[in-house]
Amino acid sequence: MNKITIAIDGHSSCGKSTMAKDLAKEIGYVYIDTGAMYRAVTLYCLQNGLFRDGNVDTDELRKHMGNISITFQLNPDTGKPDTYLNGTCVEDRIRTLEVSAKVSHVAALDFVREAMVDLQRLMGEAKGVIMDGRDIGTVVFPNAELKIFVTASDEIRARRRYDELTAKGEKCNLEDIVANIRERDRIDSTRAVSPLRKADDAIVLDNSYMTIAEQKAWLLSQFERVTKE
Repeated sequence: MNKITIAIDGHSSCGKSTMAKDLAKEIGYVYIDTGAMYRAVTLYCLQNGLFRDGNVDTDELRKHMGNISITFQLNPDTGKPDTYLNGTCVEDRIRTLEVSAKVSHVAALDFVREAMVDLQRLMGEAKGVIMDGRDIGTVVFPNAELKIFVTASDEIRARRRYDELTAKGEKCNLEDIVANIRERDRIDSTRAVSPLRKADDAIVLDNSYMTIAEQKAWLLSQFERVTKE
């Protein structure tokens, strides 16, 4: 069976990463979390004082881009890849609300996206990969054989994010998360560079009321359909 490229795009907190990781493990593909890459750049900005009055100092970040190395390493305990920033595992730190509140601003910068897209294309050259993000099916891999666009209501996405953060012991407010998700949707959809949009040939998956098992079964059926064609 020939290997293909699978692009999963969609709104924040739709569970794209969870379903992509599970599918990759099921079919033996390599999973690449592109959202984690932008989160890692955002964490780097926070760690190095590159935010000024809530906004990233673009001139300084541009100078620092050559110092930012992002890689993925398989976690033997979970069987899933962890994100590394300059050799340090940052998988938990990039999932905080502090990073979530700022990542869309960093991801909207053209020179950041160009650097990340180049890296993503390099990672996916051999096919047999699953990538999720905002512009995988439209910009990174417009010729991907299978494209999925995931969405869900903002209230349901906020509740999922709230449950995830509180399970980690992080204090958060549900209304703040709803506001953050709506703002991220606005920024992602209106940015000048690679805005979030559904590729013309993408299949829409609204998982508002689907279980993880139902999503997995649906994704497997789509994968099997495309690879048998």
